[in-house]
Amino acid sequence: MAPRGRERKFNPTIPAHIDQTALPAGVYWDASGRGRWYVFIQKEGRPARETIAGPTAKLSDLHRLVEEGKGGPTHGTIAWMLAAFHDSTKFKTLAKATQRDYAVCRKIIEAFPITGGGKFGTLMAGRLTQTNVQRLVEKIVRQGHPSKANHVLRYLRRVYKWAGPHLGLKDNPAKGIEQAQERQRRRLPPQSVYDAVLAFARERGALKAHTKGSQPPYLWMVAELSYLCRLRGIETNTLVEAQGEPEGLRTDRRKGSRNNIVEWSPRLRAAWDAALAHRRGVIARRGQPEQLRPENRFVFLSEDGEPLTKDGLDSAWQRLILKAIEAGVITEEQRFSLHDLKRKGVTDTKGTKRDKQDAAGLTEPMMNVYDLSVPLVKPADAP
Repeated sequence: MAPRGRERKFNPTIPAHIDQTALPAGVYWDASGRGRWYVFIQKEGRPARETIAGPTAKLSDLHRLVEEGKGGPTHGTIAWMLAAFHDSTKFKTLAKATQRDYAVCRKIIEAFPITGGGKFGTLMAGRLTQTNVQRLVEKIVRQGHPSKANHVLRYLRRVYKWAGPHLGLKDNPAKGIEQAQERQRRRLPPQSVYDAVLAFARERGALKAHTKGSQPPYLWMVAELSYLCRLRGIETNTLVEAQGEPEGLRTDRRKGSRNNIVEWSPRLRAAWDAALAHRRGVIARRGQPEQLRPENRFVFLSEDGEPLTKDGLDSAWQRLILKAIEAGVITEEQRFSLHDLKRKGVTDTKGTKRDKQDAAGLTEPMMNVYDLSVPLVKPADAP
């Protein structure tokens, strides 16, 4: 996949030791003064020239400077387009988790090798074709990463959509490309694995904050409430004190799931009381005034006393899991997410399929996603 574009005309002012047919794309010669090599960069939203080398530079030096990103991405390249998007107001308003995902996709695209040497990021953004994008996706899939390929495709599609009105790019070559078939990942942590992680979270959460090995003390409470009440991570994260009712814990489910009240059990009550006690401790240490209404009192707070964000919770959980793997508590293959605890909660619920569905508040089609239990049935028997 070689860079495309018009062939350069011979320039008699370029130093004689430079093979003009082998100049890297986006590098230009300015013959004024002693002469200089420059590239175009984005400065305050507009293209500007930036010197990268003097007249004595060798052809190998110019290629090396381009590879190192000297002067920033070359104007008009894919790397330049991605840099402009990440510097835009649009990007800065995205959720932190989305920004992190896009940053990973950007690195993959910029550094992905292309036929004949070079990297995908050096191709000209305005000349990229659907064929180029399709080949990129297929190569990532062949490496065994269909999910990564789809992330990259969706990212490219969004960047080109933004670049149309902002950078004047007419076409979106990522539009219309079919996504790769992803493998279904429905993890169901065994009870022994869950118990090990829960004990680890309790142990590390009891250590003094910011000491070696310490973890946020609320993580075991989050895990228990998510599992026992069959909650998504965001549903646990946004629990408020008013949801603790005399009969049990009232859920506030998302994505069309039906709310219900989960009856108190000693284990559920212990997790809920611990979460409220931790919240009161944060408020007391910060010396903050208490919210008057229980419906305004978020149960899980960060160290600064503000409601814990979903990104903050996800990051804290991932750090806990990584530490558990490092400590040999679980293996890499046994790792699980907070969302997997909803699946475990639904699967472990006693009773009929209808009982499970009522407990989880799920629609019939979603039961096949969250209930991984195997029914015990009678053998066939002819009358």
